[in-house]
Amino acid sequence: MGTTVTHLPTTAAQPLTEGDEGSVPRYGPGGGERRTRAAVRRRGRRDNLAGYLFMSPWIAGFLLLTAGPMVASLYFAFTDYNLFDTPKWIGLRNFTDMFADPRWRTSVEVTLWYVVVGTPLKLAAALAVALLLNQKRRGQAFYRAAFYAPSLIGASVSIAIVWKAIFSDDAIVDRAQRALFGVDVGGWTGDPDWIIYSLVALTVWQFGAPMVIFLAGLKQVPRELYEAAEVDGAGTWRRFWHITLPMISPVLFFNVLLETIHSFQIFGSAYILGGAGGTCGPADATLVYTCYLYVQGFENSRMGFASAMAWMLLLAVGLVTAVLFWSQRRWVHYEEAAR
Repeated sequence: MGTTVTHLPTTAAQPLTEGDEGSVPRYGPGGGERRTRAAVRRRGRRDNLAGYLFMSPWIAGFLLLTAGPMVASLYFAFTDYNLFDTPKWIGLRNFTDMFADPRWRTSVEVTLWYVVVGTPLKLAAALAVALLLNQKRRGQAFYRAAFYAPSLIGASVSIAIVWKAIFSDDAIVDRAQRALFGVDVGGWTGDPDWIIYSLVALTVWQFGAPMVIFLAGLKQVPRELYEAAEVDGAGTWRRFWHITLPMISPVLFFNVLLETIHSFQIFGSAYILGGAGGTCGPADATLVYTCYLYVQGFENSRMGFASAMAWMLLLAVGLVTAVLFWSQRRWVHYEEAAR
């Protein structure tokens, strides 16, 4: 007996149109590609959400501890605010009073002197020690750690107190200069003409951080350049001036930029060496900008005036940074530009 097979009529599956239920076609041309794009978008949203959740502590800290106080200080700069009463809007009076204040002008002069003198001396010491440590010697690891250690502890209050004791009247520095040079100034920290040099000495002593950066840059200078210069008869100074400095100029620029910004922000060591109570040194000899800002804001309760000073400092540092970036085209040599 034969078996009869009945063929049922078949119809091609039609894709759902945009108005049909589900709106995303399950069959037909393009359906799989659309499902893939939708899945990728959902996965991307989940990944972004996870990223924002991990970043949320940093975002909250930035908004509450950095951006928020900056916006508040910008508002306080145009107000009369003493930390206790409601701020009163006074417009530009804080800025006009600032420019007319002789102690403010003194703080600007002391800060500029400190930046112009202290920063180059610190970088020169860092580069000199880095050149010595770049040579092959025994115990290099020990010497690197020993020279870097002051950078870790130099900014602490305890070191500033010890430094003040060392340079005080009849202390070790005072006795040494009397015995060796016959000079008696009665202690550097008590003399308005000498106390600023003790502050610069403390800054130069903390050359460890830029020294490490200089040392890393020196390690990248090809030895073949020095060997070729020696064959041509170039001496030590010519090799340093024509090979070392151009090759490490990006590192030098980085250190100059960072140390200049740090010099403008000096506070703790100047305040402790100069003494508390709003003095900032005998005859305002260590009255750096941030020290006077602290005195006005927290000792005189003139928070509006201090906020105006803070924004002026920000503008000054921004201007100096812009000038440094503009000047790098003349003396900073990058490897990509040389190609």
